[in-house]
Amino acid sequence: MLNLFRGNAPDHPLADPKEARRILGELPAHDPLKALEELAHWHESVGTAEGFRCDARIELLFMIDEAAQGRIRRVARDYLAGARASRFQENVLWTRAQGYWRECALAYGRAIDGVLQNAKGAGAAAPLLPLLVVRALRALGQQLKWLHLRYAPVEPSLWRVLNNIYAFAEARGIADAPVPAAYPGVPGASSPRQEFLRALVLSVSSPDSFTPVEVEWAERVISEFVSSIGFGAAPSPSLTHWTDLAQPMAPQRLAKTPPAVASVRYFGGANAAAWLQTLIQRIEVSGHVPESLGLPPEADTRSVVELLRRLQLYWSPAAPERKHPRHAVKSRLSIVHGFDAVVGAVAGIASLDFHKHPAESWVVENVSGGGFGARAPQSREEWLRIGALLALQPEGGTNWLVGLVRRVGKVGAGEARVGIQTLSRAPELARFSVRGADEPGVLLPAPELPLGEVMLAIRSGVFVPGQGLESQRGGRNYVYLPQAVVEHGEDYDLIRFRELVRES
Repeated sequence: MLNLFRGNAPDHPLADPKEARRILGELPAHDPLKALEELAHWHESVGTAEGFRCDARIELLFMIDEAAQGRIRRVARDYLAGARASRFQENVLWTRAQGYWRECALAYGRAIDGVLQNAKGAGAAAPLLPLLVVRALRALGQQLKWLHLRYAPVEPSLWRVLNNIYAFAEARGIADAPVPAAYPGVPGASSPRQEFLRALVLSVSSPDSFTPVEVEWAERVISEFVSSIGFGAAPSPSLTHWTDLAQPMAPQRLAKTPPAVASVRYFGGANAAAWLQTLIQRIEVSGHVPESLGLPPEADTRSVVELLRRLQLYWSPAAPERKHPRHAVKSRLSIVHGFDAVVGAVAGIASLDFHKHPAESWVVENVSGGGFGARAPQSREEWLRIGALLALQPEGGTNWLVGLVRRVGKVGAGEARVGIQTLSRAPELARFSVRGADEPGVLLPAPELPLGEVMLAIRSGVFVPGQGLESQRGGRNYVYLPQAVVEHGEDYDLIRFRELVRES
């Protein structure tokens, strides 16, 4: 029996514990979106209502938050699984989840302010502070994650609140206070410092280069290894990143010495990177992903290993190096996206199916041997995401290049920064007979491929693993023997083949 209220109860619908349980228990069980909308409202209402004791307000916020957890997990599964009928539905899922975590974090932040101001009940709230801070930082971390899922910009104010709440934990001596579980029935101990590091490490792991599913997986991997992330108030060779608790700043890699102030904190994943190497070897030998990572059973082993290698790269003491030097330029690119539009561009079809995938003009900011960095207008369809297949035509040119979106970072409501990997500067259209059907494909020769090999972009679902392909071009017969599946996109598969000429 929760002993939430002492003395005179405030004039609020949830002031009576029995009534609060009844109201929260009657939230729609089969409509998580509606329930999350109402729970976000209750966070705002309880967080701002006058008359609550500090301890009573905190425990009531806990009750509201716990009522949301099953629903927020269901919404996240639907969002990541693509179980949505339209972009509109995807936006509704994202808006409800992001909105819930925003109001939850604000309510917890106001409760911490009440403790700082020594409001009535602040003393009695002392035993609740470790869990309060863990949940506040968890809510802020989830807010950050949902922004990463949409490659949305993170406002400095969000970092200010995150840093301030962790600074509060240090000032109260509870930064390392153990919390057996952030939520009932959810395994995994935590502490304010571990929750703080979860958000910092995800931010420095290049989430703008991950697909939404990879962002979710990366967060779970970080949770598994967060206890081995180094942290301190003094620099150390193994502490590769820093932040300033007194500033509204995102964490940064140590490129130069930070200001010599007491609020600077250092962290680094060198030890975790070593553990990742052991984990990668274990997975490659066994062919199985350990259940302790919390990844879904359908997680592809190859994709998991690739993600772990990328995390290892960003957590290692040595900063990742670019394969190709980057040069600043200012020019324009014509862009079409999607498999059909790319086929049309390479084939030289004038229309390029413009009514469905109109060409866009992007501004190139830098170029390297491996690709481009560009600023792009945000499409109303929001098709722009990691792995999107593009055909690109430089301003003044007549040839089309083919590439993939590898990095996205929104810089405002109508613009995004995009990193594009060039797959081939000389793509060629070919046609293949597959199960009696004539299928187009785009051959993507590139100098970095092994001699005699070529990549092929083909419509998703057409390629049968292990099955070779045949094509006729220029009066010659070609045989393509599959070597490896490089990538699965929304409407294409990218496969590496060995190309052979069949003599007549």
